[in-house]
Amino acid sequence: MYTVLARKYRSQTFDDVIGQDPIAQTLKNAIKTNRVAHAYLFTGTRGVGKTTMARILAKALNCLSTKEPTAEPCLKCESCLAVNVGDDIDVIEIDGASNNGVEEVRRLRENAIYRPARARFKIYIIDEVHMLSTNAFNALLKILEEPPEHVKFIFATTEPNKVIATIQSRCQRFDFVNINPAAIAQQLRKILGEEKIEFEDDLVITLARMANGSMRDALSLLDRLISIGEHPLKLELLEKFLGFPDSEKLALLISKIADRDAPGTLTALDNLISGGLAEVQIVDALTDYMRDMMVAKSAGADSDLLMLTSAQRQKITDLAEGFDIAGLVYSITALEKIRWQVKNTENPRALLEAMLLRFALAEHFLNVDQLLSSGSPKTSATSKPQTDVKKNAPVRAEVTAPVTQPRDLSIRDRGADLDRIWPQLLQIIAAELGGGTAGPLKMARPVSFEADTLTLSFAPSAKVSKNICQSNGRLEQIQNCLSAHFSRPITIKLLVEGPDNASKDGPSKGPDRSPAQRRNELMSDPAVKTLLTGLGATITNIEEE
Repeated sequence: MYTVLARKYRSQTFDDVIGQDPIAQTLKNAIKTNRVAHAYLFTGTRGVGKTTMARILAKALNCLSTKEPTAEPCLKCESCLAVNVGDDIDVIEIDGASNNGVEEVRRLRENAIYRPARARFKIYIIDEVHMLSTNAFNALLKILEEPPEHVKFIFATTEPNKVIATIQSRCQRFDFVNINPAAIAQQLRKILGEEKIEFEDDLVITLARMANGSMRDALSLLDRLISIGEHPLKLELLEKFLGFPDSEKLALLISKIADRDAPGTLTALDNLISGGLAEVQIVDALTDYMRDMMVAKSAGADSDLLMLTSAQRQKITDLAEGFDIAGLVYSITALEKIRWQVKNTENPRALLEAMLLRFALAEHFLNVDQLLSSGSPKTSATSKPQTDVKKNAPVRAEVTAPVTQPRDLSIRDRGADLDRIWPQLLQIIAAELGGGTAGPLKMARPVSFEADTLTLSFAPSAKVSKNICQSNGRLEQIQNCLSAHFSRPITIKLLVEGPDNASKDGPSKGPDRSPAQRRNELMSDPAVKTLLTGLGATITNIEEE
């Protein structure tokens, strides 16, 4: 008789349990030091080992091969063998979903007073304990508060929030974590080896990720693949028989979005839907794929945060070149928000098509810094997103001779020289620190360069640009950039033209400006105009420092 893999390879000892080492070690130490509690509450998602751990604990407490509880049950005595199959007279497993009434709990209390038939303890394992009614929970309280010394309770639940607080306070609670995909993949390889089944590693990696932290789900999926009867096991079997999205078709869809190809995006989506995928499956697959792209672009393709084969890492890296991090973050967030609607609407295809077209036809996802430096918020809809400028970009090769000669700037009060060199310094700052830092500096006028201090002046209407230059550590970054370029410490001083330091071209900021005048000055600032236009925003309130 065939036994499914989840039962055949169920962990038998504490050391066998996958991914729950802290809990296993704690329970082993409690047994060794004779500090076993009378009630435990095991919580966690499905398939992470709650019931398995409960059975192992029961075997450890009742193993007949030793005179007292042991952290290493023999697995051969009558008690251990009976617990393994769920047929031990002293270890009673109860399904909380089907035995959730107060009468069942009352019978449990009546039977609990009798000593075990052959073992040390009478152990009650109640699975899905959150399904008990309120009256049933209340019936448990008294025996949990003052249990007979021969009784142990082990509760398991996927929804601990539904277990009343008075029950939880009488238990030692252990929260089981989702199992790491790497640990799941390692176990799958081990099982396939013992079953003498050939397989491709990319299949195992994909199965481990599909399991979402559940060892049982991973083994169930593997069982389905083995039953197909094709060897070796390949990734194509997932796509053909289990409804997993075709990786090539999914990559094509993402590449069409990156290329701003609206017709191609719709065609690529149609290919996935025609292959039998539901729209919500495509949303989930796109979210996972874009998450990998975001990680690859942020932490590098070799990051341990990515569980991919070498070929998959290369594919992810190539596709990520068509996006910037801000765009990927926006896309993932938008897909997650729309998932519930796609799953529950009567016309999911139209909704998904609209979302993907929004991605494909959207302008570049500019952040605030980029908007401030762009001068104009409009970007070609067909152009690819700009990539981040690398700090090691070869900027100085494009700069003309005066910039590479620091001696020109060592002359005091050489206004003409400063005016000539200032645009080239802005180019260096933009290349090193990005347009968001250089953009507000364009509103400044170089006044002097004395004792390695560069003085810049802003008109009153550009006060916001000055504040931007001083915020978020930008001023220090600018000073470090110029110091590195000129090979000596450079200090930057920022001024706002006013009665004390006005120039012949700069308007004076009167002391008695009305709120309306101050608002008009702010609204006329070029940086503010660009920001409002690019974001489609409206000023609702103005606070002055």
